[in-house]
Amino acid sequence: MSGSGIPSPTTLDGTGLRVTIVAGRWHDVITEGLLAGARRALEAANVEFVEIRVPGSFELPVVSRAALEAGADAVVALGVIIRGGTPHFEYVADAATSGLTQVSILTGKPVGFGVLTLDDEAQGLDRAGLPGSKEDKGREAAEAAVATALALRSLRVPKGQPERRPEDGIAAA
Repeated sequence: MSGSGIPSPTTLDGTGLRVTIVAGRWHDVITEGLLAGARRALEAANVEFVEIRVPGSFELPVVSRAALEAGADAVVALGVIIRGGTPHFEYVADAATSGLTQVSILTGKPVGFGVLTLDDEAQGLDRAGLPGSKEDKGREAAEAAVATALALRSLRVPKGQPERRPEDGIAAA
């Protein structure tokens, strides 16, 4: 089980942040658990959020990018990919992971990664934040998105302060 080493919970104040949850439709019971955990985390952090459902994990990157480009401060991407007897699992898992990484890099905005890549359904039920689950990956993904958005916000130059140019390390007038 992957739960060892998880950071201690922190209180996040995401007031003013706008987050979009983008969730696939496959494996409904597990996905609904992930969604519930993400909702709880975002509500606790006082974050304004909307939800968009997509067919599956393969579609998460394109819709996540569109949400970020439309003004969301962060995305929480939720999906469930269960290994089968064909290479399809590897292709979809790689496309979702690489695609979401690229979305974050290209937009400069965080994507909370809540895509479960599983050998079987039991592993998903154990990570979905459902009653009896050992982990709540939806909550963890939402908290990561908010914490990263807050870190990025803290790096922005306050109004009235000179802008810093990274290429020369000096303040611009």
